[in-house]
Amino acid sequence: MSAIVASVRSVTKAKTPTAPVLDLRALSRATLDRQLLLRRSALPAHAAVEHLLGLQAQNVKPPYYALAARLDGFTPGALSGLMAEREVVRIVTMRSTIHTHTAADALTLRPLVQAARDRELGAFRKGLVGVDLDRLAVLARELVEAEPRTMKELREALLVEWPDADPQALAIAARCTLPLVQVTPRGLWGRSGQVALTTAEHWLDRPAEPVPTPDATVLRYLAAFGPASVKDMQTWAGLTRLREAFERLRPRLATFYDPNGVELFDLPDAPRPAADTPAPPRFLPEFDNLLLSHADRTRVVPAEYWGRAWQGNVAHRTFLVDGFLAGVWKIEDADGHHHLVIEPFGKLTKVEKDDVTAEGARMLDTMHPGTSYDIRFGTVVGQ
Repeated sequence: MSAIVASVRSVTKAKTPTAPVLDLRALSRATLDRQLLLRRSALPAHAAVEHLLGLQAQNVKPPYYALAARLDGFTPGALSGLMAEREVVRIVTMRSTIHTHTAADALTLRPLVQAARDRELGAFRKGLVGVDLDRLAVLARELVEAEPRTMKELREALLVEWPDADPQALAIAARCTLPLVQVTPRGLWGRSGQVALTTAEHWLDRPAEPVPTPDATVLRYLAAFGPASVKDMQTWAGLTRLREAFERLRPRLATFYDPNGVELFDLPDAPRPAADTPAPPRFLPEFDNLLLSHADRTRVVPAEYWGRAWQGNVAHRTFLVDGFLAGVWKIEDADGHHHLVIEPFGKLTKVEKDDVTAEGARMLDTMHPGTSYDIRFGTVVGQ
């Protein structure tokens, strides 16, 4: 009985916050600051992509809009030029999704999350019975390094070797076992191109980098997304078992608690602005990492709006007011004229509406310079 009582007391004590508590507004301001959304940064595009540990890039345009919301003086050509010069690339990394990464991060973060790719591959094993995955990786590398291949071309070529396998599973296996990047013109601003793949090493003309330690990536994650819990980073990376890395780093980190008593870690000298720091409106693309990189998203997504930015597997473009998710937006094109339609989830004050309109105009001037546009507020979603 005494051992049970001691255990209960130990659990109770562990859950009692002994470090400072950060409320949601304080967490909002800290995260927005790290994400370059509290005020626009003078960083060049390459440095911003590096600091942010990549940009979600399921579609071609989101990385451009993501940087337009964050950088002062950004133009789409700045990121497109980096991609054309192979200084940034599109590659599947965190959460099994496509990200735009710097060349260096593509060669290191991709192997760091290999365990998640192995788990993804496990879902297709029924279609890979009799397939030698080591042989598949060698053959797939030879194919895509001879010339970039589409997924269809890769499936057809691998099916010659394993005619009884599931074609889709063969292509997924190649993507999971190799660091495949999408070659240009795919991803360039104002250009079109189908998805063609080769290895990161071949495209970047350099060997793979050593896999970074989880500890080093924890520090980078906190710099871009902190303060954060262990589960927050695991959500961002699509990995598990990162507790040990946080515990090794604990002597070097500051600790806090969120309003629910969850322990948060942070870099001691990282900015944590006051909770009442003004947060201007920002227009974000679909799948922006701000909304996807924490297990608990209430620091930016009010509880009453949970799920409102998604419809099935489709994500809406969103905007922030006072640092929190406030609605969705879209651009409708007609004869070269852009209609920015803003749909708030709730009622905006006149000042908020004016500020959102001004930010929308700035976004359009940045992303579509020299074109005509109008801005209107649509029907409040769900109302």
